[in-house]
Amino acid sequence: GHRYPLLIAIDQENGMVQRLGEHVTLFPGNMALGASDSPELVTAVARATGRELQALGINMNLAPVLDINNNPANPVIGVRSFGEDPEQVARLGLAAVRGYREAGIISCLKHFPGHGDTATDSHLALPLIPHDLARLEHLELVPFARVLQAAGADAIMTAHIAFPALTGNPTLPATVAPTIITGLLRQRLNFDGVAMSDCLEMEATASTLGIEQATVRALEAGLDLILISHRYDRQLAGLAAMRTALDEGRLSPARLQQALRRLQRLKARYLSWERLPQPEALRQLKVPEHLELQRRSYQRAITLLRNHQGLLPLRLAPEQRLLILIPQKEGASRVEDQRYPVEALIASIQGYHPNTEARLLTLPLAESEREALHTDITQAALVLLVTVNAYLDKDQSAYINWLVSEAACPIVALAVYNPYDLLACPQLTTYLLTYEYTRPAIETASAVLFGAAHPQGHLPVSLPPLHARGEGLSY
Repeated sequence: GHRYPLLIAIDQENGMVQRLGEHVTLFPGNMALGASDSPELVTAVARATGRELQALGINMNLAPVLDINNNPANPVIGVRSFGEDPEQVARLGLAAVRGYREAGIISCLKHFPGHGDTATDSHLALPLIPHDLARLEHLELVPFARVLQAAGADAIMTAHIAFPALTGNPTLPATVAPTIITGLLRQRLNFDGVAMSDCLEMEATASTLGIEQATVRALEAGLDLILISHRYDRQLAGLAAMRTALDEGRLSPARLQQALRRLQRLKARYLSWERLPQPEALRQLKVPEHLELQRRSYQRAITLLRNHQGLLPLRLAPEQRLLILIPQKEGASRVEDQRYPVEALIASIQGYHPNTEARLLTLPLAESEREALHTDITQAALVLLVTVNAYLDKDQSAYINWLVSEAACPIVALAVYNPYDLLACPQLTTYLLTYEYTRPAIETASAVLFGAAHPQGHLPVSLPPLHARGEGLSY
């Protein structure tokens, strides 16, 4: 009986945040695409992603992320951002929106008004950003304003972050703040599309306001679509809170009708019962042109930041032993889907150099483990040191610095997540970046290590102490 089909939405940001696994074509995430700095490539990836979502009956992607990752300590944005330059983030964000539109997919800009400059994960607690409006307009708001001006937006998702300089309240999430939604987004940026919340089950709202109160206050503040994404009992509680607020006059029917009109207008633009995908659409998954785009986009991403000793590409004789050292790590935040592909990494390296052994390390190292590792190192011709956010991990940082001081053989560092690990050990002289530990990123990095592919990426964030010494690429 509905005039239009339901919205079916997903977080298919690509890279570290993608929900569909190997059933669809894996594409680089934002920071890996930022390393290519190619709007054409970003549009092609968004278009291909959108076509595969369409084939599965998914009509809305909660992407692209327009947050600016100008805080290396950010535990939840990081490589989900295109980088730290607001103009680049705006340029590539606009390219992504165009790609999704070409595929007929509803896109959603997030996380308004900016989640980049925080060291707190809003899945776990309420972050606070102290900046005033002038600073936000100079930095965080630039991508949102540019995209709205150039192309408009289908939907915008708010961040569960407190902005006391704008709201006067250090405990009020932007999601329920009229100053942010009605004042900044609607009036100042002139956005009249669908404004939606991030999931209200995140602790930044669930443990502060509670889901029921947050539901009502978000609607009062001007949001049109509320996400309660995981538990049915909480979804029912949110609906019941809306009903009670309507009955008691705290929530006006006019406000709900306004939200419904915006949602209907969005559906009318993209959805119809006649255009629902048919089973044969599944043939659009992992088609040859998408797999070729995958190969090309990952090659454009891999970044060689240091090659001071000229070790890359590797030239190992068959009898020379390569030792891979891999820290055991879990995902950095709840939003991630990827699991560390240790087996894929080892198999990929062994495909180029069979005389390869790997050690999976639990940190901090016990004294006996340190002694055994020292013996392994002395028997190796070269060590491939894999790092996973070592700059945020004191145990990993300490082990890396110990290793560099102890090893007599050359060391090649492979940073497979956030690119800042050189800050943990600046004396590393060979440093390769993937920006994510997805299978195609790992396999492409392996090809680069052995000269079967060339690194083409450029670092989209800064490492100030290193850039001050004139760091550059050599291969």
